[in-house]
Amino acid sequence: MNVLFIARHFTYFRNYDAALRELAARGHRIHLAVEIDDKMGGIAAVRALTAASSAITSGKVPLRRADAWSGVARRLRLGLDYLRYLDPFYDSAPLRRVRARDRTPRLLAALADPPLVGGERWRRTYGRLLHALDVAVPPPDSIVEYLRTQAPDVMLITPLVDLGSQQLDYVRAARQLGIPCGLAVWSWDHLSSKALLRVYPDRVFVWNAIQRDEAVRVHRVPADRVVVTGAQCFDHWFTRTPSRTRADFCEALGLPAGRPLVLYVCTALIKGSPSEVEFVREWLTWLRGSDDRAVAEAGVLVRPHPSSAGMWRGVDLSAYGPVAVWGGNPVDEPSRRDYFDSLYHSAAVVGLNTSAFLEAAIVGREVLTVLVPRFHDNQMGTAHFRYLLQVGGGMLRVADDAARHVEQLGAALRRTAGAEHPHRAFLEAFLRPQGLDRPSTPLFVEAVEELRECAVQPAMRAGRWKRAVLGQAARAMSALLGDSLTRSPRELDPARQARIAAAASASAAGGQDTDRA
Repeated sequence: MNVLFIARHFTYFRNYDAALRELAARGHRIHLAVEIDDKMGGIAAVRALTAASSAITSGKVPLRRADAWSGVARRLRLGLDYLRYLDPFYDSAPLRRVRARDRTPRLLAALADPPLVGGERWRRTYGRLLHALDVAVPPPDSIVEYLRTQAPDVMLITPLVDLGSQQLDYVRAARQLGIPCGLAVWSWDHLSSKALLRVYPDRVFVWNAIQRDEAVRVHRVPADRVVVTGAQCFDHWFTRTPSRTRADFCEALGLPAGRPLVLYVCTALIKGSPSEVEFVREWLTWLRGSDDRAVAEAGVLVRPHPSSAGMWRGVDLSAYGPVAVWGGNPVDEPSRRDYFDSLYHSAAVVGLNTSAFLEAAIVGREVLTVLVPRFHDNQMGTAHFRYLLQVGGGMLRVADDAARHVEQLGAALRRTAGAEHPHRAFLEAFLRPQGLDRPSTPLFVEAVEELRECAVQPAMRAGRWKRAVLGQAARAMSALLGDSLTRSPRELDPARQARIAAAASASAAGGQDTDRA
């Protein structure tokens, strides 16, 4: 079977490493294709995959050519995505709404909530109109031809839930060619906090019953298309053992081996959030000022998030006692060993809201946070954060203030390991609903193999007159209203446009497709 797996960038394949190796071992051929380069080191993981098996190749999809159609589609999709964040849920956590509005053409944003007729009923009607127009835009010929040339038996895609996602064109092109398509849900928050799905792949592979409910209830995916496979991306953490002793690990980081170690895991904060660097300084002040000697003297390892590692370069925390800032994106075997050792040799793990909490739970560590009002958008202002408090009785210890947090941390540093895994109920509900001792990777691979047998729903084709009218209307609107209304605030930023042009030029110079990464 030939599998075409399309991702936004190479780092997305990190979560499918074991599954891709298993597919190759079963005799399938896989081509990994990305839309853009990334800056988080994902290419290293893909190089390891292609080096390990001749059945796995990689490259880039064809560059999109700017034309009237692509401009229309992108703007319509951004307008549709903005509607989700007008939900009252985001009234108290508005950063995602602000981010979406910044990307939405000003006219479409204004029409989403006009002063006199705005409201839920208006948004539903307006959304149906935008969706009807979006459906009328055909997938680019270059994408249809790319899929025809690749001739896959099945196509996988991720993440598909970015704001204004252009990946919808691949799903529609696959349907047009009769290629079964599956969405591989990449992360724990992708169905709860990202853009809504507006075109439904033939299968949606989710981790658990919670994500299944999100797919059906929130995204309105037909229930018979949703398959629960477990979270295959965490399988290797369940069986891993440390690569070095605690003494060697602490010595390498310059931390005292004779004291408890607290791991602080940073978060991929929503754009517009306050600085996490400054919060970590504040948090360290709490610890060092504690009357609990174990907390006050504990070694601390701060692990930057891969997406914001740059902000930690040159940060000096030496004034706060034994503290190290260290750790890279776990995309290859050496970085995964480092990450696991960080978790394993820590007595407790602290952060704001990050998927590292899940890996810490697998290792069996106490996981703690403190609710910080200025980070509300990233904590209680998200649905997935609440899962940590509710699913399986919860696995996250939460404090409302510094004093309570330091008290909880002190208790965690003194906890002794019990016979029963401390987070078993959560892990069985959220990561391995098939049973804690049963890996998810084989289930995911079997679901991909079964995808080939799916009956592909016939593509909806808009009549030529609809396409012609839409194209003419888009051109007329741009000419009549000008850039100030038909473009987004983000598009109107001259500095950003210069960066985009430079990136596009570099990408074009690098070529579109290769057999090996």
